[in-house]
Amino acid sequence: MILAKICVLGEVSVGKTSLIRRFVDRSFSDAYLTTVGVKISRKLVRLEPDPSGIAADTDLQLVIWDLEGGHNSIDLSSTYLKGARGAIVVGDLTRSSTLDQLQEHIDRFRYVNPQGRVVIALNKSDLQTGAAGAIVDRWNDVAGVAKTICTSAKTGKGVDELFTALGMSILQDTGNAAEH
Repeated sequence: MILAKICVLGEVSVGKTSLIRRFVDRSFSDAYLTTVGVKISRKLVRLEPDPSGIAADTDLQLVIWDLEGGHNSIDLSSTYLKGARGAIVVGDLTRSSTLDQLQEHIDRFRYVNPQGRVVIALNKSDLQTGAAGAIVDRWNDVAGVAKTICTSAKTGKGVDELFTALGMSILQDTGNAAEH
């Protein structure tokens, strides 16, 4: 089994906690809960073999660090980011200002973990009315971003794919050999 610390970053109220709750507990609540500091969850993921042969029925224990939202708590979150092998950076498709902050969160994570893997969640796709394809394409072209996925914590759309994509990216990085 491979153990991997991952961090979930993004602005306030983009749905970071809701995405984690949907993935770990298979639940969703409309009640808004502010994360103060960090909340840690765990989930064992069994990655099935893929065409590239990277994951041969690999068990990956994700230790998911749900970090306080916003970019004003940089000093505190830098400590929380240390040792993370991957990050999910979350933006809210209904609030373009949160999308404008994605690069700042990516840069902060990569500064602390230069070899860390990053996937982007464009959340609240169930509420978004326009086409998100151009936004996905824009972020897929950013250096260091393994994948960009439209998600909905409410409906569950893209949530498993998001965490699986990060897990597969981490395995590709380790060559499926290192156990931590």
